[in-house]
Amino acid sequence: MDIASIKPGLLTTRDEMKILFGGGNQAGIISSATTPNILIYVDHSSGKKYGYEDGWLDEEDALGPVFEYTGHGKVGDQTFLGVNGSGNKAVLYHADDPGKSLRVFMATGKVPGGGSSAKQQRYVGEFALDRKQPYTVREALDERGAKRCIIVFRLRPSGDYERLPQDVISRAENTEARPVLARVAATRLDEPKLTQPKRKKVSESRRAAQPSLIADLRQAALREDYLNELTEQGHDVFAFQIKIAETSKILKTDLYDASMRELYAIRGDSSREEVRVAVGQLKDLVRHVIPAKPKLVTLLPNKPQDDLINLLHAEGIDLIYQDGTQYTRYPSNSHPTSSE
Repeated sequence: MDIASIKPGLLTTRDEMKILFGGGNQAGIISSATTPNILIYVDHSSGKKYGYEDGWLDEEDALGPVFEYTGHGKVGDQTFLGVNGSGNKAVLYHADDPGKSLRVFMATGKVPGGGSSAKQQRYVGEFALDRKQPYTVREALDERGAKRCIIVFRLRPSGDYERLPQDVISRAENTEARPVLARVAATRLDEPKLTQPKRKKVSESRRAAQPSLIADLRQAALREDYLNELTEQGHDVFAFQIKIAETSKILKTDLYDASMRELYAIRGDSSREEVRVAVGQLKDLVRHVIPAKPKLVTLLPNKPQDDLINLLHAEGIDLIYQDGTQYTRYPSNSHPTSSE
């Protein structure tokens, strides 16, 4: 057997893949030292007891199907740092190291023949991280039952793949909006507990699938700073993690200020495109927030054009933007106010 002969649907074992690709055979993420590959081993049902599943999303978008995979780490927040985060870091930077492929295997019961507890592995295909949204951060339980942040990678097929019904993430039976820690939906990219490593220069990492755009960084920083602002004022702030009935997709709000009953959409740029995204995000998510009909607010890094302020106000959405060291608020039905 050689690498070229491995096709989606092939039944194999970790030991056989270790011989072929090199590397270990224990972890869920295994980087090969001898070939440009990272092996990802998935057990579709292993995460269910902790409140999550790995596998194909039931829905596709214009770019095709998405395979979700939860990163390494069974206790505490998952990270891109240190020994425990090395596997997650390898996946994040796979395209730069150098151009490694992500090869996914799905556990399919024990190896036939008896006498062994080893699981049979079915090759799903070759993948790369979604360039637009390589990962998302959610809240789940760890093996000790404690709440923690998990990294959920979004993988896109980069070649032939097998998408079987049993590998699809279960659809939610009912729509559920669950309050979660605000940092699950609002985690700075440079926060110690959940951060990716220091970025290479843009010229060195153009192929890397990571949220490296300035707007993404601004959005994360603005979200974190305003969360601290509200917390210092004594507000009860969290986020909603929303499952939609008859789908496998999980949606997240940015911030929800329960003290003021305000739902926030936070963008990293004040352009027309980003304001439109904010409007659509709020109109979509507000339907599922409890209690119903909160005040809608868009938070931007600077003041947008007057026409965009009019757009927000026409939709009944307040505007807050960063103005130096303070925040200026344009209520949808009154004149602007400022706060230190």
